[in-house]
Amino acid sequence: MQVPFLSFQPQHVPIREEVLAAVARVYDSYWYVLGEEVKQFEADYSAFSGAKHTIGVANGLDALVLALRALEIGPGDEVIVPSNTYIATWLAVTQVGATPVGVEPDPATSNLDPALIAAALTPRTRAIMPVHLYGQACRMTEIMALAAAHNLHVVEDNAQAQGATFDGRVTGSFGILNGTSFYPGKNLGALGDAGAITTNDSALDQRVRVLRNYGSQQKYYNEVVGYNSRLDELQAAVLRTKLTHLAGWTAQRREVAALYDRHLAGIAGLRLPHTAPGATHVYHLYVVHHAQREAVQQHLASQGIGTLIHYPVPAHRQQAYAALGLPAGTFPIAEELAATCLSLPMWPGMTEDHVAAVAAALRSFAN
Repeated sequence: MQVPFLSFQPQHVPIREEVLAAVARVYDSYWYVLGEEVKQFEADYSAFSGAKHTIGVANGLDALVLALRALEIGPGDEVIVPSNTYIATWLAVTQVGATPVGVEPDPATSNLDPALIAAALTPRTRAIMPVHLYGQACRMTEIMALAAAHNLHVVEDNAQAQGATFDGRVTGSFGILNGTSFYPGKNLGALGDAGAITTNDSALDQRVRVLRNYGSQQKYYNEVVGYNSRLDELQAAVLRTKLTHLAGWTAQRREVAALYDRHLAGIAGLRLPHTAPGATHVYHLYVVHHAQREAVQQHLASQGIGTLIHYPVPAHRQQAYAALGLPAGTFPIAEELAATCLSLPMWPGMTEDHVAAVAAALRSFAN
């Protein structure tokens, strides 16, 4: 059986007419930037996320940049970031002129280890940016307590974990400002780039709204040097439609993950995902680890099984961050995870036959 890494078809075919009707609604409205669709999606997403305010922006990276900018974090400041994350987390920090300071993950979950943060703090630290990697909530109770003790901001990167919780609270509602992405492959995906910021602070909500719109509240009157980063009306209409289906899709992802857990149990050399106590997982990705990752990936490809690697090169080893002077071995846990991680097919609509085919291919490698 051929099993692609990702298939949109099971999600998009059943809601095709709903989505096309939403697009037609925008087309016929004759209002295409910051109109009713964005306003309504922001309200809908706030209700979903548990945050008082949602500000739609152009993409997930812009969401993080604007959050840091709104907090006036910039040159001379440091921000704690995971050593194990997609580079966008680090890019947001450097784009405002601050310095990313990496902290290692808990190897069991791949998420930022709260126990290691304190040792990385300096008088220049202004914020902590936890990433709910692969769809699992970070240990936010510990992170928030540490931040409060040191008078630091928390800015969550919630791009992969829409709807995950820690101690019953939804990710993206803990930090003072939080960014998320609606890139098409995310659990809640647009039909192009899109993102949002969530916050419970009304003053910061207003500040971000000004920043995303050229630094302006009133057209042609600019209060600050801002950005052009506005959620598109068409994408907002699509996201409004898809948000109503997200709970069902999340349930399907969890069912697929449970099938993987059962079918992959006991395969020699294969480490399965682990969820921390108090955390829930929405399985944006189902990531396993194997010391012979490249060989496993090649074997699966030969069996018609699609996989990806999230992520093959840690941020501190990217050429983009060569100037930081962080040699190999600086973050050994992140480097080991990068060398062994493999993302298996994961999408709503996968069946047990799909999972069994992946498992059979993995067992044939192990044997």
